[in-house]
Amino acid sequence: MLPPGPMRLGSLTLRLVWANGAVPMWLAAIAFAIVFFGATLPSPLYPLCRSAFGFGGMTLTLIYAVYVLGNLGALLFFARLSDQIGRRAVTLPAIGIAMMSTAAFMFANATAWLFVARALSGLSTGLAAGALTAWMAELDPRGDRIAAAVLASGANFTGSALGPLLAGTLAAAAPQPLRVPYAVFAVLLVGTALLVLAPRETVSRRIGRMADLSYRPRLGVPKQIRMAFVPPAVTAFATFALVGFYAALIPSMLGDRLHQSSPIVAGAVICELFLVSAATIAATERLRSRIAMLSGLVLLWPSLALLVTAELIRSMPLLVAASALAGIAAALGYRGSLAVVNHIAPDDRRAEVVSSYLIAMYLGNSLPILGIGLMADSVGSVPAHLVFAAVIAVLAATALAVGMKSTR
Repeated sequence: MLPPGPMRLGSLTLRLVWANGAVPMWLAAIAFAIVFFGATLPSPLYPLCRSAFGFGGMTLTLIYAVYVLGNLGALLFFARLSDQIGRRAVTLPAIGIAMMSTAAFMFANATAWLFVARALSGLSTGLAAGALTAWMAELDPRGDRIAAAVLASGANFTGSALGPLLAGTLAAAAPQPLRVPYAVFAVLLVGTALLVLAPRETVSRRIGRMADLSYRPRLGVPKQIRMAFVPPAVTAFATFALVGFYAALIPSMLGDRLHQSSPIVAGAVICELFLVSAATIAATERLRSRIAMLSGLVLLWPSLALLVTAELIRSMPLLVAASALAGIAAALGYRGSLAVVNHIAPDDRRAEVVSSYLIAMYLGNSLPILGIGLMADSVGSVPAHLVFAAVIAVLAATALAVGMKSTR
């Protein structure tokens, strides 16, 4: 019998790693990243869509808001679906819906198709995110839910960073800038569908009949934790309002105020925000959750100040600095606030409390953007952005005050 050579040792190592569950968990994380890759892919393409289809700034904000409505629909009515029928059984249809959204984007010939595409994208992201987040936690070989949450957050921000970067690069170089990025993403989706066939199903007791499924939303915050729930909920609202501003409006701001109309520049700025967020999550894994949340709130103020100043004096270097600081604030605020909610939620009502938190997060991702669009039509974009910054700063101050009080 021959002694084990390098290839046989490598094969044995891979089998051991697979048996311990690390590879399946990472496959789920890659799928999670690709889902959010598609969520931010259209961001640098919005100015090109405006030129091609001839719509204004308010229509753009509505298109973005429709995506969040899709997220909310998935959260309200399908949040418990993967608990009932299995993680894979929800993830695969979500990828199918993402493929439909991609086709609608790719072959859109009128503004109405963009609404359809973004609504489907929001529904797909909401479905897949819930199922894959739970799947990663259950596939973690050590059963470490905090580490799995950090991995999910990092995958979220990494995918969100790479989507606009690739879209902006392809839009600048490809002959059909509104089609080629989506064709590439369609190939990635096919690969993702194959990836999720590999990990084991972690839901052992699954409902077999459609008639037995429950779609009733479960929302609510128990009275005894309502005061403690306010800081993380407001943190999520304010943090994702800033993230939504970047995803929806930074490309327009770059073109209108800084005269940077290239999709590569827009993609790079949005990529910077999410890439810094992913790096921050990895670097602060051991930071206490409440300290992370409060730090994120404090950093929102200078982030907003730099963003507004960059727009007022038309400074690209300041915008780069604002994006980096906003990425750190977003990472700390998101990771910290979600972990605080997980900590304070009673075991028997955890799903309700976390769903209520996510509602606050998604509303923050959409309502301020709609407000900016309405104001910009009447008073101009710069005053609207100033009001946005002031409102988010006040919310951050409120959450910080209540959060410090609840800490004491």
